[in-house]
Amino acid sequence: MAKQARRVGIGMDYSATSKAALRWAVDNLIDGGDHIILIHVEPPNADHTRKQLFEDTGSPLIPLEEFREINFSKQYGLKNDAEVIDILDRASRSKGAKVVAKVYWGDPREKLLDAVQQLNLHSLVLGSRGLSPIKRVLLGSVSNHVVTNASCPVTVVKGPQSKS
Repeated sequence: MAKQARRVGIGMDYSATSKAALRWAVDNLIDGGDHIILIHVEPPNADHTRKQLFEDTGSPLIPLEEFREINFSKQYGLKNDAEVIDILDRASRSKGAKVVAKVYWGDPREKLLDAVQQLNLHSLVLGSRGLSPIKRVLLGSVSNHVVTNASCPVTVVKGPQSKS
């Protein structure tokens, strides 16, 4: 009996911690045939050509081939990050993972929870900025909110310590 492919969401904001989460997921979680869905949440005030079309539902699923294109990055206001593309290419080639991306606009806490539901994710992997307890109380924590409210398992990966 063939194993069912899982849909693993990975929150991506191109920070060191979100890249660490992506690397961790590819190295430790992804198996052959799994689907990696890179989830980008742009600020609600971002003004990009596709936002007006997809603000309520998020963008359509975008295949890795299209995600690589500079034109795509400009249309959605995303970075064209070579490191992220390399990690995704490796997952696609070495593990046979299917890679797509989806863009949302709004509060990351709410949009990541929307993604869990809409994409019927089996698992979600996020990076943690490692806020101090006081900053976490004052600013809130995206990862804490998602872990508490998501309907699927959530893995929070601590990235390299920042020097801020």
